[in-house]
Amino acid sequence: MNQPNQRGGGGGFRQQQQPSPLAIVTKKSQFDTNAYTKLAMAEVWRKDWKYALVPFAIGLLPAIIWHSWWWLALSFVLTLAFVLLRSAQVTGVTQMEQSKPLFERMSFEMDQKQLLLRVSKEKAMQLTWDMIGKVRRDGDAYLLYLKAGDPPADTAGWRLWLARTFDVPVFLHLPQRIFNSDNDRKLFEALLRRKNLLA
Repeated sequence: MNQPNQRGGGGGFRQQQQPSPLAIVTKKSQFDTNAYTKLAMAEVWRKDWKYALVPFAIGLLPAIIWHSWWWLALSFVLTLAFVLLRSAQVTGVTQMEQSKPLFERMSFEMDQKQLLLRVSKEKAMQLTWDMIGKVRRDGDAYLLYLKAGDPPADTAGWRLWLARTFDVPVFLHLPQRIFNSDNDRKLFEALLRRKNLLA
C-alpha cells in the first residue's frame, strides 16, 4: 500500500509561503476524519467489491469434492476477514502521523502554480498542481485526489499488483461554503478545467 507521505513526491509543512496577488484565498475549514472515512470507504468498496468474491469462491472450492455446509461458513468467514482488513486499511489513514496535516483546520490559497494549505501565517504546506491526480465535484464540495506514489523499486510480482490494486485514496475536501464569493468558486473551477483536472 502506498502511504500518504509517498504521494506527490513532496509536501510537508514549510515556513513563510507568500500568496500570489492573484491567488484565490478561502475561509478556514477542517476536514473531519469520520467524513473522510465515510467518503473513502464508499469509494473503495464501489471499486473493490468484486475482490470480496475471491475469498468467498476460495472457501467454496472444497465443496466441489466434499459436500458440507461448513465450506459455506468458511466462505463467509474468509469474506468477512477480507472486508475487515480492507476497511481497516482505509480507516488507518486517519491515524497515521503523515496524514494528520490533512485533518487540521486550514485555509487554501490557489493560483496557477500551486495550492497552499495554510494552517497559520507561519505554517503552510505547498502542493503543485502536478501532485493532484484528479478532482471530483461531490455535492457541495470538491475532492482533490493526490496522486499515488510509486511503490519501492524492489517491489515486483504479486506485491506490486497488491500495492497498485489496494491503494487507499487520499484527497483534500474543499466545501463550496469556504469560498469568499461565488466568483472565487467559478475562478477555482476555471483553474481546475485549465489544468485538465475537472471535466
